[in-house]
Amino acid sequence: MTISKPQVRRGRPPKVAREHAETLEILLRCGMEVLTEQGFAATGIDTVLKRISVPKGSFYHYFDSKEAFGQAVLRRYADYFARKLDRWLLNETELPLQRLRNFVEDAKSGMTRHEFRRGCLVGNLGQEIVVLPESFRNELEDVLLDWQRRLAICLRQAVSQGQIDADSDCEELAAFFWIGWEGAVLRARLVQEVRPLDVFIDGFLTGITR
Repeated sequence: MTISKPQVRRGRPPKVAREHAETLEILLRCGMEVLTEQGFAATGIDTVLKRISVPKGSFYHYFDSKEAFGQAVLRRYADYFARKLDRWLLNETELPLQRLRNFVEDAKSGMTRHEFRRGCLVGNLGQEIVVLPESFRNELEDVLLDWQRRLAICLRQAVSQGQIDADSDCEELAAFFWIGWEGAVLRARLVQEVRPLDVFIDGFLTGITR
């Protein structure tokens, strides 16, 4: 009995559909990691590509420029962070203000795990706004407004459950929180400890609780 050998393919292996999706996902994930560590201006495309062994041709298959890449990374980060906020702030098994504390505890854990190298991508880009392409300005503000809306929902529930005063302006309180939070994250990275986050959340909650 003769067993025929399988025909050997020459050249590159055939591409499968998921290769494209996987490459894009790897690029965006690496982009979030690098930009949260060192910002946009200091990050070269070659730095990203070397870290994940992706050829430059593949990068330009998905993105026309570094600006387009940065915007895609920002949108991915915004989606990721929105899901995180919903997970903590909409958790109805906890009282609303405890949910906010739980969010802060998660952030403290994350910053410690990454040895304070990573901060908030939105905060990082906001600090670079004078050197960023103008297209980033509106996108960053839209992300912050989305975070404010999500937190305001939690704070309104705190009002309905008697944790904060009924006449509290939850939208303004949510705006105040995010303005202060970005500063606290920056200070935590500076001193490489979580105390600034504790100081901020303790002060915020003391100021709004009944």
